[in-house]
Amino acid sequence: MRRNLTADERDDVEINLSPMIDMVFILLIFFIVTTVFVEETGVEVNKPDAGGSVNLEKNSILIAVTADNKVIYGGRDIGVSGVAPIVKRLTLQEDIPVIIQADSAANHGVFSRVYGEAKLAGAKLINFSTKR
Repeated sequence: MRRNLTADERDDVEINLSPMIDMVFILLIFFIVTTVFVEETGVEVNKPDAGGSVNLEKNSILIAVTADNKVIYGGRDIGVSGVAPIVKRLTLQEDIPVIIQADSAANHGVFSRVYGEAKLAGAKLINFSTKR
């Protein structure tokens, strides 16, 4: 025997969106945490002009040499002697390229010493940044 329910006896059906909103927030947090952030050197350098420049990948070690010959990594003055430990530590898991951003007024000797320290620390690919 079938019985028809009246409006008073029927339960109202509603969709609960709370679990879906929670899942969206968890996914958002996951993607933010796993995103690779580009780390800048923290100083502005006047890069020299170059004819044959190419774009490099974003995941790299950026080291800056300023016009007054300071060596900067992550906004801190690390000096020439601080290049090797940083490059060695960051290239342990994978071969990350090193990009040296030298100011056009920087001493060539300081640039070459930074290049040599990065090479001694085990960097396989070392580039320098120029204007396009």
